[in-house]
Amino acid sequence: MYRAGPLFMLKSMNLRVDVFSGAEVAPFIPELARLRMAVFREWPYLYEGSLEYETHYLAKFMNLPESTLVVVRDGERVVGASTALPLAQAEVEFREPFIKAGLNPQDWYYFGESVLEPAYRGRGLGVAFFHHREARALELGYRRATFCAVERPAEHPLRPADYVPLDAFWQRRGFSKRPDLVCQFTWRDLGQPQETPKPMVFWVKHL
Repeated sequence: MYRAGPLFMLKSMNLRVDVFSGAEVAPFIPELARLRMAVFREWPYLYEGSLEYETHYLAKFMNLPESTLVVVRDGERVVGASTALPLAQAEVEFREPFIKAGLNPQDWYYFGESVLEPAYRGRGLGVAFFHHREARALELGYRRATFCAVERPAEHPLRPADYVPLDAFWQRRGFSKRPDLVCQFTWRDLGQPQETPKPMVFWVKHL
């Protein structure tokens, strides 16, 4: 099974990146839930999460042998994480656009979230997240990878003036945007009384 454990020397910090799957994921679920709730509160997701939902959502990763969890630790503290699993095992909302487009979800490995504490961004860990998930996909026999990202209106009142979209970063990773592959996913925005659907656009790559 694919494994990783490179030591990153970042100024005064020693960061370790490791890859886990299946039941190995279980000990990290509380920390992954914490990171998701913190990072996704930021633009563009504006996610008002709950620990109960997060625990339920993340349980599938520890019950699926083909899942992937990339963990970044500074000493013993988890400061970042990234997930992936077969698209065929992901939520139906993520599978439907592929089925409608005549694409078989069984052929795709789906990259979920990449969440990293602000102090650790801009140091190459985003690249590491993609590298390790792509390696895992290839190990499992997949030749196609995909992920999706929320689309917010450019004039949204909560959009930060200095916000830089990640499109260029994803393109450098070899992914192409597919505006024809769109799903609707529902969550509650910060300060809003109820959940509302948001468009999520897919990006794809042949490995």
